Amino acid sequence: MKHTEQEMILLKEEVNRMWQLVLSQLEKARQAFLTNDTDLAREVISREKRVDVCELKIESDCENYIALYSPVAIDLRLTLSLMKICSTLERIGDFAAGIAMHVLDEDCQDIPASLIEKLDMEQMFTVLQGMLSDCYVALESENTQIAGRIFSRDKEVNAIYHAAPKVLAQFLTEHPEHIYCGLKLLLLIRKLERIGDHCGNIVEEIVFYVDAKVLKHNKSKAD
Repeated sequence: MKHTEQEMILLKEEVNRMWQLVLSQLEKARQAFLTNDTDLAREVISREKRVDVCELKIESDCENYIALYSPVAIDLRLTLSLMKICSTLERIGDFAAGIAMHVLDEDCQDIPASLIEKLDMEQMFTVLQGMLSDCYVALESENTQIAGRIFSRDKEVNAIYHAAPKVLAQFLTEHPEHIYCGLKLLLLIRKLERIGDHCGNIVEEIVFYVDAKVLKHNKSKAD
C-alpha cells in the first residue's frame, strides 16, 4: 500500500470518528429536549469542545496532505470534500449544543408537552438523524444514489418548519404567558431546519467527490 493511501485511510478514519461524535451529540440533544433532561443537556454542551478539536485536526491534516502529496483528480476532490464536510459537521455540532442550551433555559421549563407534539418536533429530530446517518453511509459506500432520498427528506423537515409559525401563533394567542419562550422555540426549530440544510451540503460534497458533479445552487438536485 502506498504511503499516500495509508494517509488517506487515516484521514477518513478521523472524519468517521467525528461523524459518530456529532451523531451522538444530536441524539443526546434530542433526548435531553424531549425528556427535559438537564444533566444530559450539560453533557452535550461540555462535549462540544471535542467536536471543535476534531474539526481543527482534520482541517490541518487535509492541508498537510495537499501540501505533501499534491493530490489530483479524485484524490484532490476527496481531500477538499472532507475539509468541507468536517466544517459542516462542526456546525451541526454547534446546533446540537444550542438545543441543549435551550433545555437549560429557565424561561422554557414549563412549556406543555402537547405543544411540542403539535409542532411535530420529535419527527423533525427523527428525520434529521436519518439524514445525517444516510450521509455517512453515502460517503462510506461512495453511493450517490442515496442523495435523492436525503434531499427528499429535507423537504419533510422544511414542511414541519414552515408549519410551525401557524401552530405557535394559535397556541400563544391562547397562552400569552408563554410568548417569550414561544419565540425562543421558533428559533430552536429554525436551528433544526438548518441541520437539514447542512446535511444537504454534505451530500453535495459527496457527489462532487464521487461523480465530479457540482450540485450547489442546482434547483433540480433532488430529482
